[in-house]
Amino acid sequence: MNHDSVHHLRTPADETYGRRAQGARELKPAALGLRDVVRVGAVGLRTRPTRALLSALGIAIGIAAMVAVVGISSSSRAQLDGQLDALGTNLLTVTPGTRLTGGDAQLPLTAEEMVARIAPVRAESAIGKVDDASVYRTNKIPDVQTNGIIAYAARPNLLDTIGATVRSGKWLDTATGNFPATVLGASAADRLGITKAGPDVQVLIGNTWFTVLGILEPAALAPELDSAALMGWPAASGKLSFDGHPTTIYTRSDDAQVAAVRSVLGATANPEAPNEVEVSRPSDALAAKQAAGQAFTGLLLGLGAVALLVGGVGVANIMVISVLERRAEIGLRRSLGATRAQIRTQFLTESLLLSALGGLGGALLGSAVTAAYASYQNWLTVIPVWALAGGVLATLVIGALAGLYPAVRASRLSPTEALATP
Repeated sequence: MNHDSVHHLRTPADETYGRRAQGARELKPAALGLRDVVRVGAVGLRTRPTRALLSALGIAIGIAAMVAVVGISSSSRAQLDGQLDALGTNLLTVTPGTRLTGGDAQLPLTAEEMVARIAPVRAESAIGKVDDASVYRTNKIPDVQTNGIIAYAARPNLLDTIGATVRSGKWLDTATGNFPATVLGASAADRLGITKAGPDVQVLIGNTWFTVLGILEPAALAPELDSAALMGWPAASGKLSFDGHPTTIYTRSDDAQVAAVRSVLGATANPEAPNEVEVSRPSDALAAKQAAGQAFTGLLLGLGAVALLVGGVGVANIMVISVLERRAEIGLRRSLGATRAQIRTQFLTESLLLSALGGLGGALLGSAVTAAYASYQNWLTVIPVWALAGGVLATLVIGALAGLYPAVRASRLSPTEALATP
């Protein structure tokens, strides 16, 4: 038998061996299901719980800061919007400006009557500053210590026009406006040490004792009234020599006509010198305050983002250390058939789980802080869904980026190199 005959001669045993060798070459590692991936990724967290908790805490602080800032800002904004809706944004005020010569201007005595004739104006009221009439609790106070309280004459319909309310006592009416009776603003009452109105409570205005008829709640759209002592127009003229000129006229207009009314108020109030009249919308000041609050919110969000970045660096650090400490485990898994992709998936999943733990904890903590602060301020708790979802999503992105390098590094370790590590 020649060599070629021997080469082509095969026994049944040889054929069986060949089939087994071919099957071995075709054998592929089993794919990991989602449940297996999560379970394998959680191994590192279970074996080192303290380290995992501290790393997740960094992420949680950043997310809690972001959620709390957005939540508190949204709750405050909702409170302000509700307040504006209740008070109305159709209030316009007319005040004297300055003359071309530089002195203080003055509204004409007919200004109120003229403004009330504007067709879209639904309500009109006014106050007039009483000059040389300081307000004191007793006559023993030095004249220079006025506490910044200003005396004003006021029309009976003032509160209805500006949307203010009385905290204690009652407001001036047509009858009481003729007598020496006053209603104090919220700040004025505090400065004078008066907490309750009554017939036996009096303050000295100018040289006349006035009975405190009422105390107002803070007036959101007319803050100048908070530090004022208000009295009837006749009483101010008769007791304190008030000249009768209004210093602030308040108007309520149809919502759709506010801009049109605003454009003609100056010329209507003072036809001879419309340039000496200032027209403003108090709600614009509140809107500016809200805008300032939003700017401050942006600053705090930036600080929260920095905290989140620091937490991400902490996650990356813990994952790199985890790869170095678990080289033997990686080598053993690789020698048992785990692919590089499976090793990469294991460590990336571990990083994502660690970040998700911090993100969920931070969202809950931020929500709790928002609810507690809103409850303390008697606000409606408002936490935008996008803030919660965005916070958790941000942690997952941070976790993926933080775990990518350690995961790739772990997958590149050869079984022999990893097992040879002491």
